[in-house]
Amino acid sequence: MVDASRGGLWLYRGLFVAISLGLLFLRLLPVGGEAGAWPGPDIMLCLMLAWVTQRPDHLPAPLIAAVVLVEDMILMRPPGLWTAIVVLATEFLRGRSALTRELGFAAEWLLIAGVMAAMLLAYRLAFAVAFMSQPSFGFAFAQTVGSIIMYPLIVGALRVAINLRKPLAGELDEMGRRL
Repeated sequence: MVDASRGGLWLYRGLFVAISLGLLFLRLLPVGGEAGAWPGPDIMLCLMLAWVTQRPDHLPAPLIAAVVLVEDMILMRPPGLWTAIVVLATEFLRGRSALTRELGFAAEWLLIAGVMAAMLLAYRLAFAVAFMSQPSFGFAFAQTVGSIIMYPLIVGALRVAINLRKPLAGELDEMGRRL
């Protein structure tokens, strides 16, 4: 017999994949692509970072890697580069889940902003080392700033829409371990 909390865990994982595929579909739609326009925020990145910060037990690293690798392939980015950077960032945040549970939201937001900035610099450094052409720094920086600004809205939407919240002190997972 399947445990109810175990089923809920798979429900959240399936919901994450469905939301990610929906966001990828919306990103592929040919709307608003005028030259010189401001870049939109990376909502998929905000979703992953918010989900891992709120409930690190819901998203395993292979699931994150699979979703981002599919995104890399469809958006024709270098396969695996952004995937590796995102997995490293999410694992960094997962390792600090006890710390972020104790922090207020402003400190968490500052941590996420630092992680997003480090991800931007790592991606651009990898492109520079490989002598690959890349968009202007201002374009990438504007997208990162937009993502940092969008992060609180994504966290709020996750709390309202699917009741995703940080685990309470002393809360146990489905295996009886403390979160």
